[in-house]
Order: sequence, then C-alpha cells, then structure tokens
Amino acid sequence: MDNRKFLPAEEVSERYRGTISLGTLRNWRAKRIGPAYVKLGKAVLYPIEELETWDQKNTVACRAGCEIAFAEMDGAAQLAAAFKGATGVFILPPSEFDPAPGYPEAAKQNEVLTTALLAARPERVVCLSTIGADAEVDNLLSQRTMLEQALGELDLPVTFLRPGWFMENAAWDVAPARDEGVLHSFLQPADKTFAMVATQDIGRLAADLIREQWIGKRVAELEGPARVS
Repeated sequence: MDNRKFLPAEEVSERYRGTISLGTLRNWRAKRIGPAYVKLGKAVLYPIEELETWDQKNTVACRAGCEIAFAEMDGAAQLAAAFKGATGVFILPPSEFDPAPGYPEAAKQNEVLTTALLAARPERVVCLSTIGADAEVDNLLSQRTMLEQALGELDLPVTFLRPGWFMENAAWDVAPARDEGVLHSFLQPADKTFAMVATQDIGRLAADLIREQWIGKRVAELEGPARVS
C-alpha cells in the first residue's frame, strides 16, 4: 500500500496520463493556478490530498447514456477505439510550454492523432487551435501551426477553432502584479492590447460548430468585444 502524502511533479504528470506535462505544471505554478503544491528549497511537491481535492473540483458529471472512454494521448490504437462510432470528435491537445527545439513532442502527438482519426473516421472534427496559429515567425504557438498542418492533410471535414487568449489566464496575472509588482505573462509588451475571450464562450462555440455539417477544412476565429492589455 502506498502511504506517501506527496508526489513530485514527474509523478503528477504520470497521474494524469501525461495530459498535464511538466511544462504545464511549471506554467501553472508561475501563474498560481492548478493544484496546490509545497516548495522545499528547490524541490516541488504536490500533496496527494490537494490533488484529490483538485480532481473533485474538475469532475464533470455525465448525463444518463454518456459513455466514457479512457486513452493515453500517445496511444493511437486507444484513441482510435475511443473515437470509433463518434459522429464528431473535439480535439483539445495538451499544451507544452517547455518544448524541445523543433517541437518533437508536438510532431509525435500529431502523428498519433492523425493515425487515430484515420482509423476511426468520424464524420467531422473540431480542433481547438489558437489565435496566431497562422503566424510566420516561429514561437510557442507554432505547435498549433504544426497541428493544423497535420490535420489539414486528412480527408475528413475539420474545423480549426482559433480563440483569443483565455481571459481566465489573464485574470490570474492580476494578483501577483498587484502584490509583488511582477507580471507573469507570455504577452509582450505589457501595454499592447491582445484579443481575449472567456473559456465559456469558446466551449459554447465549439459545441455549436461540432453539430454543424460542412465539407473540407475551415477556420473559426473568436475574440471578445474589446482587446485587452
């Protein structure tokens, strides 16, 4: 029986089957979001009780008739089995905020996804991409550019949903800026206005899009009524 009370970040990532990467955990710690943790010198530990509490807060209840399928993000056969028989598939790939040069993690993930989708052949696919996926200059968002290119080669109807920066992410930057005088943000320069949108609005649009029927590939962009700095 495992009586440990804490997990290191590596085991937290494994706990969530790699869908939450070490880079994502680092980003969450910087933004003070995600599960609570304890820092002892250079060591970062996550209390198991806090992880269980976080799980409960993020549990989604399914209505009667809902089927749940589990699959590893690096397992094409498992994903294909999960997608099989689905009319529409919504893809929300895990983010990697500390990728290796050339983004090999994204390339591998794209290969797995395309293999699974070709095997399952759903009627349509909606993929959460990002604003800036069409940028020509290499940056972290280029991982979504690679995703769009990979899915764009499939002979399936695919919609790429490109929302603005999540408003909720920006909201987490307010407290440390106020209390510490430090703005933890990827958005530079700080006084530039950026397209932002609430995640609830993204989810609502994604639900509408996946119920539609279309041919080929299309892009849907979404941002709030005003840009924010």
